[in-house]
Amino acid sequence: MERKDAEGAGALDVRDRTDAAGSTTASSGAPDSGEVQAAPCVADGGTPVPGSTLSAEELDQLTADIVAALKTVYDPEIPCDIYELGLIYKIDVGDEREVDVDMTLTAPGCPVAGEMPGWVENAVASVPGVGGVKVKLVFDPPWDMSRMSDEARLAIGMF
Repeated sequence: MERKDAEGAGALDVRDRTDAAGSTTASSGAPDSGEVQAAPCVADGGTPVPGSTLSAEELDQLTADIVAALKTVYDPEIPCDIYELGLIYKIDVGDEREVDVDMTLTAPGCPVAGEMPGWVENAVASVPGVGGVKVKLVFDPPWDMSRMSDEARLAIGMF
């Protein structure tokens, strides 16, 4: 399975909140008609990624779209999305556009522990071009407030 990160091939490790969140601010490349322009595949001049059939541009676009979808999922007890809270540890995008997500919870006894992985799966599955989604709930390393972005800290009044 090929993986995508901010620098190219590899797993998107979202512990570095600034770099990962920054990738969501990139332009979608949408022309004036409102139609979203697809990233070029390798055959159409896209940048090859070693060991992958997807181009760097395809991986960048798909990853940005996945992050945007994850930002629509909120922890019901905290007024902030799960991505900015730092609950998403890893996003892997495979050659067939299958997506594996490692996520955690703010606490193992979280009241929505049984539901939130399903919310994440549904959000990622709604992204055009995603082939399939697997969400894995992990507790190592345990979540702590240092994983939150500045945006999340501001939203919950930590500044």
